[in-house]
Amino acid sequence: MAAAFFFADGGPDMIKWQKKKTEVHMKILLAAVNAKYIHSNLAVRTLESYARTHLTSGEMPELEIHEYTINEQKDHILADLYRRRPDVITFSCYIWNMEIIFSLAKTLKLILPDVPIWLGGPEVSFDAAKILREHEEIAGIMTGEGEATFAGLMRFFAGAVRADGDLPENLTGVVWRKSDGRIVTAPPTPPLALDEIPFFYRDMAGEEGMEVFRHRIIYYESSRGCPFSCSYCLSSLREKVRFRSLEKVCEELQFFLDAGVPQVKFVDRTFNCNHRHAQGIWTYIREHDNKVTNFHFEIAADLLTDEEIELLSTLRPGLVQLEIGVQSTNPDTLEAIDRVQNMDHLRSVTDRIRAGANIHQHLDLIAGLPYEDVATFRRSFDEVYAMKPQQFQLGFLKVLKGSAMHRRAEEFGIVYHAEAPYEVIRTNWLSYSDVLYLKGVEEMTEVYYNSCQFVYTMEALTEETGSAFDTYAAIADWYDRNFDRDVQHSRMARFTILRDFIRDRFPERQKYYESLLLLDLYLRENAKSRPAWAPDPAPWKPLFQEYYREHAEGRIDRRMMHGEVFDVDIFGIGGEGPWPVVFDYRSRDPLTGNARVVHVNTRK
Repeated sequence: MAAAFFFADGGPDMIKWQKKKTEVHMKILLAAVNAKYIHSNLAVRTLESYARTHLTSGEMPELEIHEYTINEQKDHILADLYRRRPDVITFSCYIWNMEIIFSLAKTLKLILPDVPIWLGGPEVSFDAAKILREHEEIAGIMTGEGEATFAGLMRFFAGAVRADGDLPENLTGVVWRKSDGRIVTAPPTPPLALDEIPFFYRDMAGEEGMEVFRHRIIYYESSRGCPFSCSYCLSSLREKVRFRSLEKVCEELQFFLDAGVPQVKFVDRTFNCNHRHAQGIWTYIREHDNKVTNFHFEIAADLLTDEEIELLSTLRPGLVQLEIGVQSTNPDTLEAIDRVQNMDHLRSVTDRIRAGANIHQHLDLIAGLPYEDVATFRRSFDEVYAMKPQQFQLGFLKVLKGSAMHRRAEEFGIVYHAEAPYEVIRTNWLSYSDVLYLKGVEEMTEVYYNSCQFVYTMEALTEETGSAFDTYAAIADWYDRNFDRDVQHSRMARFTILRDFIRDRFPERQKYYESLLLLDLYLRENAKSRPAWAPDPAPWKPLFQEYYREHAEGRIDRRMMHGEVFDVDIFGIGGEGPWPVVFDYRSRDPLTGNARVVHVNTRK
């Protein structure tokens, strides 16, 4: 993830601002609008930290960072921006926040007419001049990687005053509006060596400290660029992959380990494209594991070597998560998107990683790619589902500005939304009706697979139907026929709905599936209300109480256990039923989060 931003103003406003600037100290506000509260913005802090490191005190305006989310009310954000009294406002732009940022910028120009508004980031880097022509409220845009460009812009804001209010000619990496209204595109800023970029997390330790990230995901960047040239992605547009030195990376990871942060998410596009770099980091976190911190990596499974798979198998369960983009298993699709992928090898790699039972795997598919119709996507879905990842993300093609897919959209008949995130509407191979059909499959996959709350029930269902895709499509159809899509269902309601679906499809197997549903329900949490269809546990309470007395130390410990009775021997205990078990939430599987299950009669 490259850090990038921008700011500036043009025309009369720039001249007003120049006059004002000589009277007061400049205050620059770096505003981030994140998708969720738990996210943090790597870009704004990297820019701020780089500027502080590379500029003298006389070259630095006052910099202030503030983060919002797309879920906040627009008026709340506007009021907060206004009260901060900035002289320049900058926004970090991505596909998920462009709609609200354009709306904010338009209104900000009404309430703060003399304050220049700058934009930056991947969403505005590839058609900056067009954006300035369409949005007169925007003063300028910083394109590409933004650290050095931002520092140059800050140096200008802090000191250099020109009578015409225009930016200096030697400033690179910006597209801006001159005082006469003309739009100027400066040459790009040369890329930096990644070791030149400060580690802002440590810099903050003496100020806000890591406390500001306590309930947020920590993002970390050890490389930029990607060795692949997938046509739907922007990362391949960089000339080559650049790496932060292994020594510096390990030193910085130790800072996170010492701080005991819950998760560090690497934003590297293909983390394992350099074997020495990847192995060095994996070895370091294994040898310095604090038993708390989890590390997330996006990798290419095709590139994993036997040595790396063996190394990964030695890691503590839960230490590492791997995200693997499969995108499609259709050869014609892979060729059309310039993606090289050996499916047999990929399947072998994911199988070997799963066999280690210590690493969370997250696999991705993209719907709406060229040459992918419902039939071929169904095959892709079933093939990836059979790899049994912990998370299976079904996404839809987003036609990103600057990507090869954007240039070839007409060739493939790809029609997409004009507004961000530019998601596919239809293609030469998928009608809009097909897209809606796949949207239903996506929703049910999120609810009944990625929630990890229905593992055993869905495994049995997909085996019985013979196709995972058909199973989730049938459940989606059941929802469409029985419920309003806008209704939000509780966790218990989801169980009841799935039970009703199964009773309709497999009435002769009702008791078996009810036992699986009961197992799935209590594996994850000690639900306060029991489902009406669960067997009566009253006759078994004395046995459960005896078990609790033997194994619980006090009332709090006791609350971490729950007894249930099953009418079907889904555990393979043998003998005559019913079968009483205790769910022990004090001992959870580090990979799945499932409680330990004890068969009370056998104590196994």
